[in-house]
Amino acid sequence: MSLTKILTFVFLAIAIGIAYYLFDRIKFSIEEEERIATVEAQVIDKLKFIRDAELLYKEANGQYTSDWNKLISFLDTGKLYIVQRREITTLLDYGAEETTIEIDTLDQIPVRDTLFYTPVYDKFKIENIASIPHSGKRFNLFADKISRNNVEVDVFEVVDTAPVNPERRGEESIKGPLRVGSRTEVNTRGNWE
Repeated sequence: MSLTKILTFVFLAIAIGIAYYLFDRIKFSIEEEERIATVEAQVIDKLKFIRDAELLYKEANGQYTSDWNKLISFLDTGKLYIVQRREITTLLDYGAEETTIEIDTLDQIPVRDTLFYTPVYDKFKIENIASIPHSGKRFNLFADKISRNNVEVDVFEVVDTAPVNPERRGEESIKGPLRVGSRTEVNTRGNWE
C-alpha cells in the first residue's frame, strides 16, 4: 500500500470524525434552543396565570399581595362578588341634574371558577403556582404601593429567579429574566410582550 493511499484513509477518517463532531454540535444547539423555547413558554404561561390571579386578588381585596400563601388561599377558597350598578338621573327644578348611583350585590362566585374557566389555566395546580417549571425554585413575588403624581398606586412584580436561557441570567444579561409587572411603574405587562 502506498503512502498516498494511507494518507487518503487517514484524512478520510479525520474528515468523517470532524463531520460527525460538527453534526453533533449543531444538533445539540438546535435541541437546546427548542428546550429553552419550550421551558420559557411554560414560564410565560405561569406568569400570565399569576398576573391574572394578582389582578383578581386586587379586585377583591383592594391591593396586591406579596405573600404566596395569601394568594394561594385566595385562589383556593376566595370569592368574587357580582354587582349591578345603576345610575338614576333626576332633573331638578332649576334645570340641573342629580345623579344617584345604586350598587347591588347580586351573587358571589368562587375565584377558582373564574380563573380556571380558561382552558389554558386548567393545567395549573393552585398549590404549585409559586414554583418555576423545570427548576423547582420559586418565583420572586413583590407587591407594594408607590407614589405617582402625589397619588399612591399599587404595583406588583413577579420574576423568574432561575432563567433557563443563558441570555437572561445575571445582572448584565442582554434580555433580563422573564418578569411580569414592575416595582417602579404602574404596569402589568410581561417583558416578553
